[in-house]
Amino acid sequence: MKMKYFSLGGNATGRVPSPSYSITIRAEIENRVGMFSHIATAISHAGGDLGAIDIVRVEKGKIVRDITVNARDEKHELRVVNSIKNIDGVKVLRVMDRTFSAHEGGKIEIHAKMHVRDREDLSKVYTPGVARVCRDIQEHKEHAYRYTIKGNSVAVITDGTAVLGLGDIGPEAAMPVMEGKAMIFKEFADIDAYPIALSTNDTEEIVKTVQYMATPFGGINLEDISAPRCFEIEARLRKALEIPVFHDDQHGTAVVVLAGLINVSRLLKKDIRKLKVVILGAGAAGIANAWMLSAYGVKDIIICDRAGSIYAERKQGMNPYKAAVARMTNPKKVKGTVSDAMKGANVFLGLAGPATITPDDIRKMARDPIVFALANPDPEIDPEDALPLARVLATGRSDYPNQINNMLGFPGIFRGLLDVRAKGVNEEVKFAAAKAIAHMVKDDELHEDYIIPSAFDRKVVSTVAHAVAEAARKTGLARK
Repeated sequence: MKMKYFSLGGNATGRVPSPSYSITIRAEIENRVGMFSHIATAISHAGGDLGAIDIVRVEKGKIVRDITVNARDEKHELRVVNSIKNIDGVKVLRVMDRTFSAHEGGKIEIHAKMHVRDREDLSKVYTPGVARVCRDIQEHKEHAYRYTIKGNSVAVITDGTAVLGLGDIGPEAAMPVMEGKAMIFKEFADIDAYPIALSTNDTEEIVKTVQYMATPFGGINLEDISAPRCFEIEARLRKALEIPVFHDDQHGTAVVVLAGLINVSRLLKKDIRKLKVVILGAGAAGIANAWMLSAYGVKDIIICDRAGSIYAERKQGMNPYKAAVARMTNPKKVKGTVSDAMKGANVFLGLAGPATITPDDIRKMARDPIVFALANPDPEIDPEDALPLARVLATGRSDYPNQINNMLGFPGIFRGLLDVRAKGVNEEVKFAAAKAIAHMVKDDELHEDYIIPSAFDRKVVSTVAHAVAEAARKTGLARK
């Protein structure tokens, strides 16, 4: 039986309180019976999610407490705070946004792997001993993998033009995301990753800059670069560099989506290659998913953008990348809106933005509709509207089942590529990663609400890394 998920304290959009909007309210409270009960009731009536409660200090006739509350958004945070301020006998001393506090001073730092305690240590790690290692690498360049950080390092590179759902916000504003990515690399795959935000949007300059700075890195993770520029940048860097170049917005998303669809096919006992798939969104992720599903053998794929379905002869809003993907999708040359394309479809894959399809669109789909509404934080359809209609629902959010999260892919993919000193990345590597992710869920575990493993399952990275390394060896990418 399929489980039903309900919003608690939600609003018209179905958004529920989240740790992304978590505040700690420091309040001075009169020390009398029932005061905290009034505070808890006020938070509940305001729709907040009460978390930790800590005593800071006790004063004569007063208690100072830190009260942690999850809210829906910044306006909701303010509403919760005001509800507490309105209680007689309570004084709000300050409000701390826990998300901003987590970013204070940046989220990553560099640590030395050994201490320099005396001249003997210094002579080995720096002058004069370091010169011997320099000369060795001069004669054997591949030894850089062994004697420098290159063998375990990835550059996370952006120009800040397509950050999350925020768009072109610039390189400085993109840095928190790049730092977060670097944290995930280290925490889950023990890879040293470096956030690099480039102050240029010029394709030529980006390609040259990455080429010039690639020496210390065993891999390049491109991130949040707008389409269609991202396609050319990645293609040119792959040709120019002898290390893996991987645009996670494209291929990371596609790998995890393919893993999810492999498992949906296992669950419903359907041939994935015979599914009719409608993709909404013709940016980096949309086009990459179309290419990957097509390469995997799915025959009937329709991509839609703002102008409707993409087909071979379409003129409006096209570019060379849409034109190329049009030649290998939409075999029946379906025209019209995404709503028209969804008639009789088995799978809807949303990679666009909020409120772009309706419940009626899902009703038009084939029996047992599969809906992957992946725009984040607000999907293409409110999950509460889709859940009663879809046989399987996946989103990009953590507060609903089946989160399609790139964390399932990129740490293990790069771990496997670095382990074999790979000189590139190919479709076989990506297919291997997708299959490894999918088969983390055993046959007897598959369920409509469990088609993809948790991003926090520590076995995912090692399983994916092993599969990727094996695929790299078999296809001639491995140096080791």
